[in-house]
Amino acid sequence: MIYPSIDKLLTLVGSKYLLVNVVAKRADEMKNTGHYQMKENEYKSSKDIGRALEEIAQGLIHMKKED
Repeated sequence: MIYPSIDKLLTLVGSKYLLVNVVAKRADEMKNTGHYQMKENEYKSSKDIGRALEEIAQGLIHMKKED
């Protein structure tokens, strides 16, 4: 089973397109700055893409709707 579940992520984000964009931006931010919102040993994934997905699942990344 893949963690976190795509079904859980889509309830938090709304669409697959938005999920891909948010995860890509966050993973790039992690790579460039080295800033993580959780301790590195708390992540299940060793890659930034997986870590960004985990942060969304934990509710650490919030998206605001634009008008």
